[in-house]
Amino acid sequence: MKIGHCIRLSGAAESAFGRISDFVDRICRNHARWAYVKAGPSGSGSLLLVFALILLTALITGCTMPPYVASLDDILKRQGIDNRVDYSYRCTAGAHRGASEEHRENTMSALQAADQDSKYAFIEFDVQYTKDSRIVVYHDKRMLRMYGSLRAIGNTTFAELSEITRGEIVVYHEVIGTLKKKLNIEVKSQGDNQEDEHLVDEIIADIQSRKRDNDVMISSISGDVIKYVNRTYPDIPTGQVFWLTTSTYLPFDVLTKKLYEEISTTQADYLMLHVANLNNIDDLLKFKPRGKTIVFWDFDDTMYIVHKDFSDRLWGDSGIRTFFQYVRYKIVSAFHFME
Repeated sequence: MKIGHCIRLSGAAESAFGRISDFVDRICRNHARWAYVKAGPSGSGSLLLVFALILLTALITGCTMPPYVASLDDILKRQGIDNRVDYSYRCTAGAHRGASEEHRENTMSALQAADQDSKYAFIEFDVQYTKDSRIVVYHDKRMLRMYGSLRAIGNTTFAELSEITRGEIVVYHEVIGTLKKKLNIEVKSQGDNQEDEHLVDEIIADIQSRKRDNDVMISSISGDVIKYVNRTYPDIPTGQVFWLTTSTYLPFDVLTKKLYEEISTTQADYLMLHVANLNNIDDLLKFKPRGKTIVFWDFDDTMYIVHKDFSDRLWGDSGIRTFFQYVRYKIVSAFHFME
């Protein structure tokens, strides 16, 4: 077999990779900071074990990557963006409103299909209150686009919504109990800060009771919602959502920097941008502060986390797991380059 020839292995290889990275993570957690292991028999032995396991991982998994991993350069090409810079950054794919290409968005079928599909590492869905204070999974303020009704979700009871949508609209508590993957829960603000905060409180109380704190990121287009989450629940990661901004079409340095200033003010961890902003990818990467991670959404039913540096993680992932993923991605990229 020539150098660089890739073998696509079964799910057993993926499972092995996960077990090895978890094992190394446990080793490193026994040291306060694994990167600063003291020299000496114990420290050097642990460090050698880490690198030996990295090599073992590469041998077990061959030169394959999980289906949810993509190259930023490939994504730019697919979007028709002729970028002159070869970034070679890894991206992690998630399901936007569930598997919304094959199923109606935000429905139970779309969310469960995404949970079972290996091409997604996480799932995004939207939540808001009904008139009778039920939390439902739905994106728009009104049902016009999806169901041809002008009724607003917030002015309609859940029973009425069920009748209009023929049972397709689903309550949050049904969804959260069935999904196993990491979740990006977007809070759809209706402009009432008190209601928004109550919705956040109810969602986070539920995920904490389920011990899923590490699995969930809260996002919103509302800066007030993001500020409230970071102030009240500082351990919950947050993402601020943007549609189209001035820098989308006028990629000036000062305008791109303002985006980062805005999420620094709200203390959001993730800058969540519409795909149109890929035209400004050079500046977005150039000015990205460490600790702020770029996410692009609206790739049909897909969204992507861009991993520029080691602070760019899928929420809940440890530094060790992120390091393993980085090394594995580089190994696979090198094999493909030699083909």
